[in-house]
Amino acid sequence: MVQQLSWKVGGQQGEGIESTGEIFSTALNRLGYYLYGYRHFSSRIKGGHTNNKIRVSTTQVRSVSDDLDILVAFDQETIDVNVHELRVGGVVIADAKFNPSLPETCTTATLYAVPFTEIATELGTSLMKNMVAVGASSAVLHIDTEIFEEVVLEIFGKKGQKVVQKNMEAIKKGADYIREQLAEQLETMKLDPADGKKRMFMIGNDAIALGALAGGARFMPAYPITPASEIMEYLIKKLPQFGGTVIQTEDEIAACTMAIGANYAGVRALTASAGPGLSLMMESIGLAGITEQPVVIIDTQRGGPSTGLPTKQEQSDLMAMIYGTHGEIPKIVMAPSTVEEAFYDTIEAFNLAEEYQCPVIMLTDLQLSLGKQSVEPLDYNRVEIRRGKLQQGELEELEEKQYYKRYHVTEDGVSPRVIPGMKHGIHHVTGVEHDETGKPSESPVNRDDQMNKRLRKTKGIRFNTPIHVHSQEKESDILFVGFNSTRGVIEEAMERLEQDGIKVNHAHIRLIHPFPADELLPYVQGAKKVVVVENNATGQLANILKMNIASHDKIQSVLKYDGNPFLPQEVYAKSKEMFVLNGNV
Repeated sequence: MVQQLSWKVGGQQGEGIESTGEIFSTALNRLGYYLYGYRHFSSRIKGGHTNNKIRVSTTQVRSVSDDLDILVAFDQETIDVNVHELRVGGVVIADAKFNPSLPETCTTATLYAVPFTEIATELGTSLMKNMVAVGASSAVLHIDTEIFEEVVLEIFGKKGQKVVQKNMEAIKKGADYIREQLAEQLETMKLDPADGKKRMFMIGNDAIALGALAGGARFMPAYPITPASEIMEYLIKKLPQFGGTVIQTEDEIAACTMAIGANYAGVRALTASAGPGLSLMMESIGLAGITEQPVVIIDTQRGGPSTGLPTKQEQSDLMAMIYGTHGEIPKIVMAPSTVEEAFYDTIEAFNLAEEYQCPVIMLTDLQLSLGKQSVEPLDYNRVEIRRGKLQQGELEELEEKQYYKRYHVTEDGVSPRVIPGMKHGIHHVTGVEHDETGKPSESPVNRDDQMNKRLRKTKGIRFNTPIHVHSQEKESDILFVGFNSTRGVIEEAMERLEQDGIKVNHAHIRLIHPFPADELLPYVQGAKKVVVVENNATGQLANILKMNIASHDKIQSVLKYDGNPFLPQEVYAKSKEMFVLNGNV
């Protein structure tokens, strides 16, 4: 019996690969196993190789695995592309229809040709071949096919009981074929029993959308784009149930300005996009900054520049999100590292946006946005709504012909805020520099006062957990630093380095801007080497670290920008090599 294994299904896009992985993983999740799934897919509607790799474990996992135990293949390309991941003793379960074969170099894996298509066709339609594959996989794992009944019913129940029965029959026949025809050759990979606890199994985008809903958002204007679209799709279904709405706009410029307008009117609103969309929003983000309007913007990073690698992993928007706007405005940039954090941080993003009356950008990356993870039940008692200095009572009467001082210069930089229509709250709103009442002003003294007022906000920002620290001990041989989805691979690399006798610590940055230098500095000072792990080519987080904290000679980068997420082995090997090359034993 094993504590964890990795399973992957692959084929042509549009061939049911995603649904195969969904049914397989959902059933195992309901048994109480921890799961981590990552989809590799092409940037087209149909065709092109796609696969879904799912890690199954009796303990928490937050990254894809280095190797592969079971590969389910619907075509030869799947074998050719992924066979190198198979560990010694790995299994390939392939559709007999295409006469599958293993490369001559692959001598340690076993190939089982199973007639997925033939069995499915005999049952009524070749479309059920993925169900046959699910059944075959369950037999290899010694899992009872009955665990899939509830999932199949949920997916196909609307199509009638006959469809449900046929799909379950396909699963059972796939399992029977493995057990009866290949019994003597079968190498079992029986998992240790799971704890049976109920957990959610969700992608980061769904957690963000749920967090927005719980955080009081009631309006989302957005333009579809990979890998952000699921946020909009989730809220299209849910927001109307709470009196809210989603509008698909003509472009990202309209989406951002509509979100700003809704917030100006007192409605919590957000928009979500990826790098290309955020580029279009930059002028609008500057507008939110100078008019001091709260707005929450989600940036789901992907491969760039331009269209780049729209369905692949990257973390290259960091500098743009901090410094992309022209001029200087107060801004908050957050970066959750897990699905749970994505939920709670989205709620906090709305609170911070209103408390400091500025744009809040929440960074995720494709791996976090679309990667599916087991999630412990969310604690809704932690949900807190803070609206800052929003005036919700009666305002003092103004002197005749006076405007409300919406941009009153305050010590903390945050002015009282009113919404349109409030009696005695009339003021001017403009994107040009303005005085305390909002009227345009080019006075040098006023410019200094207003600019300094706005920038004072960021000095007072308080974030509950600006960095996630692995250990409270400051001294270490290696301090890992990362953000977003690299947390899981760093944690696994740490375990391996500690087994080698290397003392390791880990600081994962959750508040990117303003940078938590004071919190991070003791860990940097106590480390012999600082290794920054990030999915980009220029070491953007490492450069931000150098800008805010000294110790340049300590800081080195582990980078990956080929569109694939890091594997634990890569981080382990590269960081250990750095440690040894720097004269350490």
